[in-house]
Amino acid sequence: MSQGTIRMYHFYLQDFLVFASKALGHEASEKDISEDLVKKYRLNLNRRVSNKSKLEYKRSTQKVYLVALRSFVKWLILSKGYNIISPTKIELGRSEAQVPKFLSRSEVLELLSLQNPNKKSGLRDKAMLEILFSTGMRVSELVGLNKNDFTTAVLSRGEFSVIGKGRKVRTVYISDSAKQALKAYLTVRTEDFEPLFLRYSGRAMDKDDVLGESLRLTVRSVERLIKRYALKAGIRQDVSPHTLRHSYATDLLIAGADLRSVQELLGHANVSTTQIYTHITNKQLKDVYQKFHGKS
Repeated sequence: MSQGTIRMYHFYLQDFLVFASKALGHEASEKDISEDLVKKYRLNLNRRVSNKSKLEYKRSTQKVYLVALRSFVKWLILSKGYNIISPTKIELGRSEAQVPKFLSRSEVLELLSLQNPNKKSGLRDKAMLEILFSTGMRVSELVGLNKNDFTTAVLSRGEFSVIGKGRKVRTVYISDSAKQALKAYLTVRTEDFEPLFLRYSGRAMDKDDVLGESLRLTVRSVERLIKRYALKAGIRQDVSPHTLRHSYATDLLIAGADLRSVQELLGHANVSTTQIYTHITNKQLKDVYQKFHGKS
C-alpha cells in the first residue's frame, strides 16, 4: 500500500487501541479484541462529533476506521494464528451515497486564468493546475513528479506514466494547453533540482540537499494554492485538488467517453468507484429527457 494509506491505517488502529484501553480499564492487547468490544467501538464512532465540522462522523468516515480494524484482525488470524473475533463479525455498514463535487468548464477556465506569468511561482501554478485538469492525477501523484520525467520526447508525445495507488502504473495524457504551460515553467527552471514543482517561499533549503528535495511542493501546499485561486475566481464551493480530478472525469463522461476508459484513465482498481460519476453525467438519459419531455 502507499505510505499515505499506511499512515492512516496506523492512525485508525491507534484510535481503536486508545478506546479499547479506556473501555477495558487496562492497556489493551490484540487478544482483547472481542465482538462486544467492537460493538462498543462502533457505537462510540457513531456518537462522535468532528472537531473540524462540529457534526457527527459520516457513515463513510466510521467505515474507514472499521476497515482498518477488520484488516488488522484478518492479519492477526492468518499470520499470527490468533483465536479472536472473526473479521466477518466486524460489520462495516453502508456509506452515504455521494455525488462528487466538480467544476463546470467555465469555472475551470477561470481558475486557470489567474496565475501571474511574470513570476516563477505563477508559471509553476499554471503548469500544476493545467496538469491536474489535463490528466486527472491525484495530488500525491502530482507532487511526486520530477523534472527529468518531462523530456522533449515526452512533451512531444503528450503522454507519460505515473505510479498510482497500489504501485500501479498507468498512462496519462497532456493537453496542448498543459504542454504550453509546462514548457513555459521549465524554461525558467535553470537549476538542476530533481522535483518538478518547487516552492519559492518559506523556510530555507536544507543544507547538503543536492537534489532539492526540501524544496519539493507538498500536498498541503498544493491544496492551499488551489483554495486561494478558487476564492480569487469567485467559486463558492470548497475546491481541492480532488475537485479537479472529479472535474476531469465529469468532463470526459459528459463528452461521451465510456466508463471503462475513464476507469483506466483515473487508475481506479474497480469500475464501481468510477460509477459515482454516472449520476451526474449520464448522457443517454439526458438525451432521452431532452427528446421526449414536454413534447406532447
